[in-house]
Amino acid sequence: EHRQVFWRRVLDMNDRALRQAVIGLGGRLNGVPRETGFDITAASEVMGILCLAEDLADLKRRLGNILVGFDRQGAPVTAASLKATGAMAALLQDAMLPNLVQSTEGVPALVHGGPFGNIAHGCNSVIATKSALARAEYVVTEAGFGFDLGAEKFFDIKCRSAGLWPSAVVLVVTVRALRIHGGGNPESAGTVEEIRAGMEHLYHHVESVQAFGFEPVIAINCFTGDLEADLATIEAGCHEHGLPVARFDGYTRGGVGSEALAEVVLGAANKPQPPVRFLYELDESPQQKILAVASTIYGASEVVFSRMALKDLERIRSLGYEKLPICIAKTHLSLSSDPTRVGHQDGFELPVESVRISAGAGYLLALTGDIVTMPGLSASPAAHRIDLSDDGEVLGV
Repeated sequence: EHRQVFWRRVLDMNDRALRQAVIGLGGRLNGVPRETGFDITAASEVMGILCLAEDLADLKRRLGNILVGFDRQGAPVTAASLKATGAMAALLQDAMLPNLVQSTEGVPALVHGGPFGNIAHGCNSVIATKSALARAEYVVTEAGFGFDLGAEKFFDIKCRSAGLWPSAVVLVVTVRALRIHGGGNPESAGTVEEIRAGMEHLYHHVESVQAFGFEPVIAINCFTGDLEADLATIEAGCHEHGLPVARFDGYTRGGVGSEALAEVVLGAANKPQPPVRFLYELDESPQQKILAVASTIYGASEVVFSRMALKDLERIRSLGYEKLPICIAKTHLSLSSDPTRVGHQDGFELPVESVRISAGAGYLLALTGDIVTMPGLSASPAAHRIDLSDDGEVLGV
């Protein structure tokens, strides 16, 4: 049934006009006219599959489980039923290999996978993480877009799927971010009071880390324009709350600027490892799982499901996908679903507009607020700053 094909196309670019599209025009030979749309590549379920697959056999299993749509009888149509699994796996065979790079000082790093933290699960590949763990005493991995998005999904999706559990958690803060969450203007010097107000946002994230059993290390990512008074205010607030804290100048000073943070992180990592603790159990309903994340990590008092979301949840129940973990798509600019609501939020409603089934990746994708899976260019895109000189030199890149 062409109206029941849910699989969307992807492009690795920002284009608002492709979010919703009509295809199949031009007669019978060109297909059946229907509505569809494009997602950015990093939001594709295939990216999630690539990053969560343990090996080639697991990759093929997950690819085969992709839910493409439903036939005229209402039965699920999967990639395996379309006999697409083998060809997809063949295309991804080399993509399964992690990319080994190095820092300017020769430190090895694995760069592999790129699911967006706000509209996917925001973690690098399981294969890269396990490869690093087999070859190093300490491995640092990033779970992107704040603890409320990347890190929660790191625990509840990646760690649960791969059997991983970290030894320490590092929360990265900047003067600029805390000033924004304290109600200040990020482009001006601001006041120490704005930093103090913004610290309430940090303390909320600390409580979220503690919900998983960890006491976080606070890393202050320093920039050249930061004022000493602001940096000292952040350190004082951390000390008042008993939080280990260190400044990080690694971007400008390399390894020397990273040593202070490294020592604090080593101390935290060598403490007894806390037991595995997820926010929810898989046998809870999708609604319960979403509420657990929204209330504990975001600070929401209620989750409001749209009519479409309720229909999605009913279909999920009837098809038996209820036991999958939850991946919530939400703005990374706020703890709420409203990107303009900065700072510590409490007691708000989280609107869930729809819930997609990512059966191959192994999670249910709940879309909240006005989140979109195909971004658009900003009011001042990078293209405005790029030019070509008369001598053929590209400028602004």
